[in-house]
Amino acid sequence: MEHSDMESYSTDPAWEDVVPIPQDEGGPNPLAAITYTEEYSEAMAYFRAVTADNEFSERVLSLTEHLIGLNPAHYTIWLYRAKTLFELGHDLKEEISWLNEIALRNQKNYQIWHHRQLMMDKLGDPTGETAFIAKMFERDAKNYHVWSYRQWLVRRFDLWEIELPDIEELLVRDVRNNSAWNHRYFVVFGRQVTLDEETITREINYAKSAISQAPQNQSPWNYLRGILRKAHRPLSTIHDFALEFADPSNPDTVRSSHALDLLADIYTQDDNRRQDAAKVLDLLVEKYDPIRANYWHYKRSLLQPPSVSA
Repeated sequence: MEHSDMESYSTDPAWEDVVPIPQDEGGPNPLAAITYTEEYSEAMAYFRAVTADNEFSERVLSLTEHLIGLNPAHYTIWLYRAKTLFELGHDLKEEISWLNEIALRNQKNYQIWHHRQLMMDKLGDPTGETAFIAKMFERDAKNYHVWSYRQWLVRRFDLWEIELPDIEELLVRDVRNNSAWNHRYFVVFGRQVTLDEETITREINYAKSAISQAPQNQSPWNYLRGILRKAHRPLSTIHDFALEFADPSNPDTVRSSHALDLLADIYTQDDNRRQDAAKVLDLLVEKYDPIRANYWHYKRSLLQPPSVSA
């Protein structure tokens, strides 16, 4: 029976041997006492008692489940629950099934995913995890905690080779999903392996294709920069590609401020094209990204040679 169906721990025969430990607020007149519900205060008093006695039992699991239902962000409760599960040799697949329901009800809760990581690490079998993560992404495809867990999952179970199809599916749904772009970069470049030309070319073409779909989407532009950096190639290798979306000689046809930003960086690296860089930065200030005018003014100031005092 769920404890929430019961009236009180103090009247529950299963807990009659436990002396609850109330919270010490610092005396009879605490400066800033937190007003907890009676239900939560009583449950925590019994939790302090069992932890003080280092008790690991089925009733402790029931207690932690009750407390997590009241406050799913209580890190100490989660840690003690994990320790209890391990001490009892509990069925961890059953715990994962329970966690699924909790995670779906609490989308932005870090503690749930840290607990899941502990369970999965001990279980040693990721079967079903990508399917559940997909269900989470149906509700929020940019959930930071889920993406962090997925990166851990890939590392822990060496899932590098099977990740790209799932990531591509997410990017087909939303090419602006920066979290998916970040994960793609992690998957492709996160291992300590030598990059071959085939992979580099594939990723450059993939980024270019995404840019063509949505030129004002910053994510694939950043991804393209990252590829070139990893491949030790200069930005100038994609100069002509950037011109397709932002030709400074024909400013009324510019389709991407990110292409202008890239061109400014390319021209800045060439001492003979500093004036071109200044022209591009002026376009960003005056027309294509005025909200960040101070930033573009700063970049323009770097084009000037430092003054030499007499």
